[in-house]
Amino acid sequence: MVNLEAEQLTLALQGDEEAFGEVVETFQNPVFNLCYRMLGNAQEAEDAAQETFWRAYQALNRYDQSRSFATWLLSIAAHYCIDQQRKRKLPSFSIELLPEGNVAGSIELPEKAFSNSEEEKQIHRMLSELNPEDKAAIILRYWYEFSEKEISDTLKISISAVKSRLHRSRKKLAQIISENEQNHSYQQRRKKNESPAF
Repeated sequence: MVNLEAEQLTLALQGDEEAFGEVVETFQNPVFNLCYRMLGNAQEAEDAAQETFWRAYQALNRYDQSRSFATWLLSIAAHYCIDQQRKRKLPSFSIELLPEGNVAGSIELPEKAFSNSEEEKQIHRMLSELNPEDKAAIILRYWYEFSEKEISDTLKISISAVKSRLHRSRKKLAQIISENEQNHSYQQRRKKNESPAF
């Protein structure tokens, strides 16, 4: 995803604040992007990213160095965003998704990468139908290209639970697509049979 010098991480883990600042700089885009996709609001994503780094800094002594640092950090971000969505119980993804080509480590600022295409808005609306945990699994799999094992580590669930979440989410999204297509087809037939307006 992104490259972090082992020396930077070692110094940060030893309590070097300047080194941790470099860690933040290295991971700020991937963390912000994940929060943005999960919460759908730039200000909330910024707050969530800051909270993620604060929590990571507080928990550095508990970081297991046999685990990927990126996975550990994104796990903190994903869990925080899931908690935020549960608290508000409002539809998330109120804005368009980042295009799939914009990978997590991209230098381009997320808000500059949006497009107002109807297709992206539809994807956006469909993802808002998923529960927060399923949405997190789908985002990590298809936008971050995490393996099932990495998703399992990030969300702290079993690999079979990951498979179940991905299967359920894909099925739900397929159902929504089918319903949207039927609805669109019905509206098209209706328009065709309407009398011209005067």
